[in-house]
Amino acid sequence: MADSRKIYVLNGPNLNLLGTREPEIYGYDTLDDIAERMEDAATRAHVVLDFRQSNHEGHLIDWLQEAHGEGAHAVIINPGGLTHTSVALHDAIKAISVRVIEIHLSNPHAREPFRHKSYVGMAAKGTIAGFGPLSYMLALEAALEL
Repeated sequence: MADSRKIYVLNGPNLNLLGTREPEIYGYDTLDDIAERMEDAATRAHVVLDFRQSNHEGHLIDWLQEAHGEGAHAVIINPGGLTHTSVALHDAIKAISVRVIEIHLSNPHAREPFRHKSYVGMAAKGTIAGFGPLSYMLALEAALEL
């Protein structure tokens, strides 16, 4: 059944540690803090968010395919470290018709050279990075405009 008013927000490895993991890079907001702000904005926009986190690549792939099967409006994904390594996530995004927006709290291009290549970004509709938790809100706004 198509749910064109549903937006998945998928979070990859280590994002469950936000707020305590390298706060000088990622900030002090927890993933729950970000989810709460997004839920408030989604309610005002009359859309449903499905906010998830996993440390396992396969879960993210399954959820991308689920979003496709449900006819979701969009997927917002912060793949964490899988950004730079996962051809499997790249292929999963290419295999679905749902538009995918890649997001990052930090700016990968301002960090270590190995972070400059994004397999996810190569397949995504667009990327928003470097704005801390605001990256999530900007991605939600972009998803609503798609």
